[in-house]
Amino acid sequence: MARAFDVQIRGNIDDALRAQLEGGSLLVEQAAGEQAVSPQEIVSTAQADYQRLLAVLYDAGYFGAAIDIALDGREAAAIPPVNPPAAVRQAVITITPGRVFRFGRANIAPLAPDTDLPEGFASGEIAGLGVLKSAVGAGVDGWRNAGYARAALESQSLTARHSQQEINADLVLDPGRKFRFGPLDIKGESTVRRERILEIAGLPEGEVFSPEELRKSGDRLRRTGAFSSVAMVEAEGPVAGDELPVTARVADAKPRRFGFGAELATVEGITLSAFWLHRNLFGGAERLRVEGEIKGIGGETGGTDYRIETRFDRPATFNEDTGFYALTEIEQLDQVSFFSRQLTLEAGIERTASDQRSYRLGLGLRRATTRDDFGEADYTLFLVPAGATFDYRDRPLDARRGFYADVELTPFLALSGADNGLLTTADLRGYRTFGSDRNTTLALRVQLGSVAGPALNVAPADFLFYSGGGGTVRGHDFQSLGVDLGGGREVGGRSFLGFTAELRFRSSGNLGYVGFFDAGYIGAESFPDGSGEWQTGAGVGLRYATGIGPIRVDLGTATSGSDDAAAFQLYIGIGQSF
Repeated sequence: MARAFDVQIRGNIDDALRAQLEGGSLLVEQAAGEQAVSPQEIVSTAQADYQRLLAVLYDAGYFGAAIDIALDGREAAAIPPVNPPAAVRQAVITITPGRVFRFGRANIAPLAPDTDLPEGFASGEIAGLGVLKSAVGAGVDGWRNAGYARAALESQSLTARHSQQEINADLVLDPGRKFRFGPLDIKGESTVRRERILEIAGLPEGEVFSPEELRKSGDRLRRTGAFSSVAMVEAEGPVAGDELPVTARVADAKPRRFGFGAELATVEGITLSAFWLHRNLFGGAERLRVEGEIKGIGGETGGTDYRIETRFDRPATFNEDTGFYALTEIEQLDQVSFFSRQLTLEAGIERTASDQRSYRLGLGLRRATTRDDFGEADYTLFLVPAGATFDYRDRPLDARRGFYADVELTPFLALSGADNGLLTTADLRGYRTFGSDRNTTLALRVQLGSVAGPALNVAPADFLFYSGGGGTVRGHDFQSLGVDLGGGREVGGRSFLGFTAELRFRSSGNLGYVGFFDAGYIGAESFPDGSGEWQTGAGVGLRYATGIGPIRVDLGTATSGSDDAAAFQLYIGIGQSF
């Protein structure tokens, strides 16, 4: 077995084309692997590389190229696979690309109105096969978006004029007939009732066919979590009339699931969490989730916090994109600066506008007992929580580009023990990746909190804000910054601002490195006006990539603010810090 051999690509080619050829070569991939390969495998791979490299050259617009692949000096195409050499030490790929071809004629017809063809499909542009495929795809998609579900390429004429280095392309499309959605059929064994599958999918039967509506129907079924797979299949073969039948092929996911997690921070101690989930409670893809969390184990944050929540979700309750939810939450917070024990009951609706946008509106009741440096209080509030989430990140646990925004407005009516007011929170995040190897990511986060209406001394203590710790300013003690009342007394603020910047570097392996800077502001006023106090922290971190997200280790230190914090604070968890 050959454990290693060298591969070289030679020829008068630029760096961009070389990178494309290396990416398309099986020999390059094979030589870089860690597994042993036999000479026979190397010969077979080299002989397959002719067509693969030719496809790369065609895609780059080189239609007169020559390719030679030599294995220890012998042309690979001439080596019988059944009688390979005893060993292969070097493979030399020699590329003579010739001149790049450009489009002389670039025609495609007929086109549906508003069809957006690729810019490269035009006379004088490089005649890559990828551009041709994109032009055909755009033309077909244009007709399908107009309701012509079976649009296809009818014929193509590609003529190469080598003397002029030109490709004349004439593409003819066949739109076919215009269709409307026919009835949705369900295939597959499922414990979700058929009528509920139809309600959730929301396929608009009788309306003009639309690939986007077909995609949305499949996404709605997948979003329930009740199915392990969903495929929306258009009918094949002859179709009578203008109704196109569609079949939803579904397979159930396991109805029950449980999970758990843990985090460690120097001051906050250990956090343990677990959940249990039922995906199809009553046969209509209803979801019941019970989750619990214990925080502050072995920490220095005052005591141990507990939370248990039970949440019920029913998709497609009011329409296919609007569901119903109901939840019960019991929570105890035993912090250095305050104590709170509360019960929350809430019900409402959630609307999924797209894969990235969702909205929610609810009605709730909260009963709580709190204690802080203002004294003890009991209150009962009627809540009207409303919020919106915009999630345009490429991946939630390790985002490299995009943005995320979550805004919550909760007007509250005091039935006893407090005053009426408005609780506002916002979490804004942005990500941008740059560098020649796309291995550096700048991540920014802004947090905002406000309690408007009640005075500081009568505001619900568990609505007030603190800064410091893993979720706000690393390097400072947990909730170390509040509003100083004098005499060693401190309470939370009615306003909060948080800023976080991280520069994330990825190595060629699983390791990553992070430098970060955090800042937090707490004020007694309802909205930040600069009269409050700031604290900042900075540090470095390591990331180790896993299949469920990176394992995070951060080491932070205070750079301004209270001097009471330890020299360094350690934070360990799963996923990026935001």
